[in-house]
Amino acid sequence: MRIEDHFRVDLPIDEAWRVLLDIERIAPCLPGAQLQEIEGDEYRGVVKVKVGPITAQYKGVARFEEVDDDAHRVVVAASGRETRGQGNASATITVTLGPSDVGTEVTIDTDLSITGKVAQFGRGVLADVSSKLLAQFVENLERDVLAAGESGAPAGAVVDLAAEEPAVTGTGPGGNGASGGGRVAVRRIASPEAEPVDLLAVSGTSLIKRLAPVLALLVGWLLLRRLRRGRRRRRVRHEGVRPL
Repeated sequence: MRIEDHFRVDLPIDEAWRVLLDIERIAPCLPGAQLQEIEGDEYRGVVKVKVGPITAQYKGVARFEEVDDDAHRVVVAASGRETRGQGNASATITVTLGPSDVGTEVTIDTDLSITGKVAQFGRGVLADVSSKLLAQFVENLERDVLAAGESGAPAGAVVDLAAEEPAVTGTGPGGNGASGGGRVAVRRIASPEAEPVDLLAVSGTSLIKRLAPVLALLVGWLLLRRLRRGRRRRRVRHEGVRPL
Protein backbone atom coordinates (compact mmCIF):
# COMPACT_ATOMS: atom_id res chain seq x y z
CA MET A 1 0.00 0.00 0.00
CA ARG A 2 1.11 3.56 -0.65
CA ILE A 3 0.91 6.23 2.05
CA GLU A 4 1.71 9.90 1.46
CA ASP A 5 2.43 12.42 4.21
CA HIS A 6 4.02 15.84 4.50
CA PHE A 7 5.07 18.33 7.15
CA ARG A 8 6.89 21.64 7.48
CA VAL A 9 9.88 22.69 9.55
CA ASP A 10 10.95 26.24 10.32
CA LEU A 11 14.44 25.82 8.85
CA PRO A 12 16.12 26.77 5.56
CA ILE A 13 16.15 23.82 3.17
CA ASP A 14 19.91 23.13 3.40
CA GLU A 15 19.82 23.08 7.19
CA ALA A 16 16.69 20.91 7.26
CA TRP A 17 18.42 18.51 4.85
CA ARG A 18 21.41 18.09 7.19
CA VAL A 19 19.16 17.49 10.20
CA LEU A 20 16.90 14.93 8.53
CA LEU A 21 19.89 12.92 7.26
CA ASP A 22 21.31 12.67 10.79
CA ILE A 23 19.55 9.44 11.76
CA GLU A 24 21.21 9.28 15.17
CA ARG A 25 19.68 12.60 16.17
CA ILE A 26 16.18 12.10 14.80
CA ALA A 27 15.66 8.38 15.60
CA PRO A 28 14.63 9.05 19.24
CA CYS A 29 11.89 11.33 17.87
CA LEU A 30 10.15 8.43 16.09
CA PRO A 31 7.32 7.06 18.30
CA GLY A 32 7.93 3.43 19.25
CA ALA A 33 11.36 3.29 17.57
CA GLN A 34 14.76 2.57 19.09
CA LEU A 35 18.02 2.81 17.14
CA GLN A 36 20.42 0.12 18.40
CA GLU A 37 23.31 -0.24 15.94
CA ILE A 38 24.90 1.51 12.98
CA GLU A 39 27.20 -0.25 10.54
CA GLY A 40 28.26 1.81 7.53
CA ASP A 41 25.04 2.88 5.79
CA GLU A 42 22.95 0.32 7.70
CA TYR A 43 20.83 1.33 10.68
CA ARG A 44 19.44 -1.41 12.93
CA GLY A 45 16.85 -1.19 15.62
CA VAL A 46 13.36 -2.11 16.79
CA VAL A 47 9.87 -0.69 16.44
CA LYS A 48 7.25 -1.60 19.04
CA VAL A 49 3.51 -1.40 18.50
CA LYS A 50 0.63 -2.34 20.78
CA VAL A 51 -2.82 -3.54 19.76
CA GLY A 52 -4.90 -3.64 22.94
CA PRO A 53 -3.16 -6.06 25.32
CA ILE A 54 -0.93 -7.49 22.57
CA THR A 55 2.51 -5.96 21.95
CA ALA A 56 4.44 -6.67 18.76
CA GLN A 57 8.10 -5.86 18.26
CA TYR A 58 9.64 -5.57 14.81
CA LYS A 59 13.41 -5.98 14.63
CA GLY A 60 14.67 -4.48 11.42
CA VAL A 61 17.17 -2.59 9.35
CA ALA A 62 17.11 0.54 7.22
CA ARG A 63 19.64 1.74 4.67
CA PHE A 64 20.03 4.63 2.25
CA GLU A 65 19.31 3.50 -1.30
CA GLU A 66 19.72 6.94 -2.86
CA VAL A 67 20.86 10.34 -1.62
CA ASP A 68 20.56 13.29 -4.00
CA ASP A 69 21.99 16.39 -2.33
CA ASP A 70 21.16 18.68 -5.26
CA ALA A 71 17.48 17.64 -5.45
CA HIS A 72 17.22 17.21 -1.63
CA ARG A 73 15.78 13.75 -2.16
CA VAL A 74 16.57 10.55 -0.29
CA VAL A 75 15.28 6.99 -0.71
CA VAL A 76 15.39 4.64 2.28
CA ALA A 77 14.74 0.89 2.17
CA ALA A 78 13.54 -0.57 5.46
CA SER A 79 12.48 -4.06 6.50
CA GLY A 80 11.63 -5.77 9.74
CA ARG A 81 10.33 -9.03 11.15
CA GLU A 82 8.08 -9.50 14.15
CA THR A 83 10.20 -11.13 16.85
CA ARG A 84 7.59 -13.84 17.46
CA GLY A 85 7.60 -14.69 13.75
CA GLN A 86 3.94 -13.70 13.24
CA GLY A 87 4.45 -11.01 10.62
CA ASN A 88 6.89 -8.81 8.77
CA ALA A 89 7.04 -5.40 7.19
CA SER A 90 9.03 -3.73 4.43
CA ALA A 91 8.92 -0.23 3.03
CA THR A 92 10.55 1.99 0.46
CA ILE A 93 10.44 5.54 1.79
CA THR A 94 11.11 8.52 -0.49
CA VAL A 95 11.66 11.83 1.27
CA THR A 96 11.79 15.06 -0.75
CA LEU A 97 12.45 18.54 0.58
CA GLY A 98 11.30 21.76 -1.02
CA PRO A 99 11.22 25.44 0.01
CA SER A 100 8.06 26.88 1.54
CA ASP A 101 6.91 30.22 2.98
CA VAL A 102 7.68 29.08 6.53
CA GLY A 103 10.90 27.18 5.89
CA THR A 104 10.97 23.73 4.32
CA GLU A 105 8.21 21.42 3.11
CA VAL A 106 9.00 17.73 3.64
CA THR A 107 7.09 15.19 1.53
CA ILE A 108 7.15 11.50 2.46
CA ASP A 109 6.00 8.83 0.02
CA THR A 110 5.94 5.34 1.58
CA ASP A 111 5.39 2.11 -0.32
CA LEU A 112 4.50 -0.26 2.54
CA SER A 113 4.05 -4.02 2.63
CA ILE A 114 2.97 -5.54 5.95
CA THR A 115 1.65 -8.86 7.23
CA GLY A 116 0.45 -10.11 10.61
CA LYS A 117 -1.79 -8.49 13.24
CA VAL A 118 -1.11 -4.91 12.20
CA ALA A 119 -2.05 -5.62 8.57
CA GLN A 120 -5.63 -6.40 9.67
CA PHE A 121 -6.29 -2.68 10.21
CA GLY A 122 -6.29 -2.00 6.46
CA ARG A 123 -5.02 0.94 4.46
CA GLY A 124 -7.46 3.54 5.78
CA VAL A 125 -6.59 3.02 9.44
CA LEU A 126 -2.85 2.65 8.76
CA ALA A 127 -2.82 5.90 6.76
CA ASP A 128 -4.59 7.71 9.61
CA VAL A 129 -2.21 6.21 12.18
CA SER A 130 0.77 7.18 9.99
CA SER A 131 -0.43 10.79 9.84
CA LYS A 132 -0.87 11.01 13.62
CA LEU A 133 2.49 9.38 14.34
CA LEU A 134 4.14 11.79 11.91
CA ALA A 135 2.60 14.70 13.83
CA GLN A 136 4.09 13.27 17.05
CA PHE A 137 7.46 12.88 15.31
CA VAL A 138 7.46 16.51 14.16
CA GLU A 139 6.52 17.69 17.66
CA ASN A 140 9.39 15.65 19.16
CA LEU A 141 11.76 16.84 16.43
CA GLU A 142 11.02 20.51 17.08
CA ARG A 143 11.29 20.11 20.85
CA ASP A 144 14.29 17.76 21.17
CA VAL A 145 16.39 18.45 18.07
CA LEU A 146 15.60 21.74 16.38
CA ALA A 147 15.45 23.65 19.66
CA ALA A 148 18.92 22.29 20.54
CA GLY A 149 20.45 23.72 17.34
CA GLU A 150 23.37 22.29 15.37
CA SER A 151 25.31 21.45 18.55
CA GLY A 152 22.64 19.05 19.76
CA ALA A 153 24.06 15.56 20.38
CA PRO A 154 22.33 12.20 19.83
CA ALA A 155 20.31 11.06 22.83
CA GLY A 156 22.12 7.72 23.22
CA ALA A 157 25.72 6.95 24.06
CA VAL A 158 27.70 5.31 21.26
CA VAL A 159 30.09 2.38 21.53
CA ASP A 160 32.42 1.44 18.65
CA LEU A 161 32.97 -2.25 18.04
CA ALA A 162 34.78 -4.19 15.33
CA ALA A 163 32.43 -5.98 12.96
CA GLU A 164 32.89 -9.73 12.71
CA GLU A 165 32.60 -9.77 8.93
CA PRO A 166 34.85 -7.78 6.53
CA ALA A 167 33.19 -4.84 4.80
CA VAL A 168 32.09 -5.02 1.18
CA THR A 169 34.44 -3.16 -1.12
CA GLY A 170 33.04 0.16 -2.33
CA THR A 171 31.24 3.17 -0.97
CA GLY A 172 27.48 3.27 -0.38
CA PRO A 173 25.14 6.21 -0.96
CA GLY A 174 25.95 7.67 2.46
CA GLY A 175 29.69 7.58 1.84
CA ASN A 176 30.51 5.34 4.84
CA GLY A 177 31.60 2.23 2.99
CA ALA A 178 35.05 0.74 3.41
CA SER A 179 37.41 -0.55 0.78
CA GLY A 180 40.42 -2.81 0.64
CA GLY A 181 38.86 -5.58 2.73
CA GLY A 182 38.87 -3.50 5.96
CA ARG A 183 36.39 -3.96 8.77
CA VAL A 184 33.50 -1.56 9.31
CA ALA A 185 33.00 -0.26 12.84
CA VAL A 186 29.71 -1.32 14.38
CA ARG A 187 28.42 1.44 16.59
CA ARG A 188 26.01 0.33 19.27
CA ILE A 189 23.63 3.00 20.52
CA ALA A 190 22.96 2.76 24.26
CA SER A 191 19.58 4.45 24.04
CA PRO A 192 16.62 3.79 26.38
CA GLU A 193 13.96 1.33 25.27
CA ALA A 194 11.10 2.88 23.36
CA GLU A 195 7.54 2.77 24.64
CA PRO A 196 5.24 0.78 22.32
CA VAL A 197 2.88 2.77 20.13
CA ASP A 198 -0.70 1.97 21.16
CA LEU A 199 -2.47 1.68 17.81
CA LEU A 200 -5.90 1.58 19.45
CA ALA A 201 -5.22 4.89 21.20
CA VAL A 202 -3.61 6.52 18.16
CA SER A 203 -6.20 5.38 15.62
CA GLY A 204 -9.14 6.57 17.76
CA THR A 205 -12.41 6.86 15.84
CA SER A 206 -10.86 5.45 12.64
CA LEU A 207 -10.49 2.03 14.21
CA ILE A 208 -13.89 2.21 15.89
CA LYS A 209 -15.52 2.95 12.53
CA ARG A 210 -13.66 0.06 10.95
CA LEU A 211 -14.66 -2.36 13.70
CA ALA A 212 -18.27 -1.17 13.91
CA PRO A 213 -19.62 -3.58 11.22
CA VAL A 214 -17.79 -6.49 12.87
CA LEU A 215 -19.13 -5.57 16.30
CA ALA A 216 -22.65 -5.20 14.89
CA LEU A 217 -22.48 -8.69 13.36
CA LEU A 218 -21.16 -10.10 16.63
CA VAL A 219 -23.94 -8.50 18.65
CA GLY A 220 -26.53 -9.69 16.11
CA TRP A 221 -25.18 -13.23 16.24
CA LEU A 222 -25.30 -13.25 20.06
CA LEU A 223 -28.89 -11.96 20.09
CA LEU A 224 -29.96 -14.54 17.50
CA ARG A 225 -28.31 -17.32 19.47
CA ARG A 226 -30.02 -16.20 22.66
CA LEU A 227 -33.39 -16.01 20.87
CA ARG A 228 -33.01 -19.55 19.49
CA ARG A 229 -32.10 -20.94 22.89
CA GLY A 230 -35.16 -19.24 24.40
CA ARG A 231 -37.44 -20.74 21.72
CA ARG A 232 -35.93 -24.18 22.26
CA ARG A 233 -36.56 -24.02 26.00
CA ARG A 234 -40.17 -22.93 25.51
CA ARG A 235 -40.74 -25.77 23.03
CA VAL A 236 -39.25 -28.33 25.41
CA ARG A 237 -41.42 -27.10 28.28
CA HIS A 238 -44.50 -27.16 26.05
CA GLU A 239 -43.82 -30.79 25.06
CA GLY A 240 -43.32 -31.73 28.72
CA VAL A 241 -39.78 -32.98 28.26
CA ARG A 242 -37.06 -31.87 30.63
CA PRO A 243 -34.25 -30.13 28.74
CA LEU A 244 -30.84 -31.78 28.78
